[in-house]
Amino acid sequence: MPAIDDIELALVIHVLAVVHWIGGVAFVTLVALPLSMSCANAKAGWALFESVENRFAAQVRVSIPLAGLSGLWMTWRLGLWGMFLDPSSWWMGAMVVVWTLFAGIVFVVEPLAHARIAAVAARDPAGLLRRLARAHYVLLAAAAVTVIGAVAGSHGGLLG
Repeated sequence: MPAIDDIELALVIHVLAVVHWIGGVAFVTLVALPLSMSCANAKAGWALFESVENRFAAQVRVSIPLAGLSGLWMTWRLGLWGMFLDPSSWWMGAMVVVWTLFAGIVFVVEPLAHARIAAVAARDPAGLLRRLARAHYVLLAAAAVTVIGAVAGSHGGLLG
């Protein structure tokens, strides 16, 4: 059996990291937030959401950098920089935009806004959960379109 090369390893890491990260976003968006919002007591709902989100955030602080580093490695090693200029490879730029958006939220916005989020949660947990749900739906939709485009485009599909 031949040894795995660096490109194959990077691809495996990339796919696993993206599956974990975007799958987790889907879980939070489609399961954790609706469940939290269905609690009769909004403060209990916020506590449930915060518990799930904190556990996921700790994990995604690993999968987001792994997705970015492995994607950068493959782009560099395979000389794919020109694909960013090709309109039919729109998904390459979309991957960078979605990655940058999530990395910014997880590593910059959430830590800087933690105290403000806690204050809003104490005052209006139901309203905060609704706003977070809307934001998560937009982020999940952007990620889903990007994943669809990347899978189809990287395999010569109609979306590429």
